[in-house]
Amino acid sequence: MASQEAVGPPPSKRWTQFYAALQLAIQRSAHKWTYKDFSECFPLWCEEQPNGAEGVFNTVSSFIETHIVTNTNKLFEQYDVQKNVDILHQVVTEARARRQRGETGDSGTGVDSWRADLQPRAAVRARTIPALERERDSLRARLAEMERENMELYEEVRENVAAQDRAEVKTAEIFAFFDEIYAKWRDLPLEDMQAWTLLTAETQSAVNPLP
Repeated sequence: MASQEAVGPPPSKRWTQFYAALQLAIQRSAHKWTYKDFSECFPLWCEEQPNGAEGVFNTVSSFIETHIVTNTNKLFEQYDVQKNVDILHQVVTEARARRQRGETGDSGTGVDSWRADLQPRAAVRARTIPALERERDSLRARLAEMERENMELYEEVRENVAAQDRAEVKTAEIFAFFDEIYAKWRDLPLEDMQAWTLLTAETQSAVNPLP
């Protein structure tokens, strides 16, 4: 197996025994279907070509065993099974050694030492509450940052609205000025002005005739 060939400490006794038992179980499973069972499925072929049939049977059995072993090893590598089993073996071995030495959880040898009076909920809280508090602080900091950004956006929007209001007021003043000019122009005596303009032009022509 690839994990057994990797450079590092030798595999634990627990892993060696587990892997050996697994290999034995795979072999028994792959060869549980005997040649007798195979010949009962293909009696005529096994009778006419016993050597060929037996060869095919052995090939199929070997393929099944190899296929199971290969896929099992892939799963072991994917989930790092040997490392976890070795860690479990180390934990169990250390716990047995402490028990033989008469050590208990009250000895203060480690933060994870078990105590008989330690309730599961208290142990869970000791692990989860600090993590939750860190997450809470992170969320509070993020919320404060978002509030600051929102205030900046609010001020920017308010300034834009005020500028738009000023522009609308200025535009209204300009349109009012144009309306006033148009009203005054409309009230002018246009016909009299045209007649006066024509009379002035004729008088000017009479006084200063064209050469």
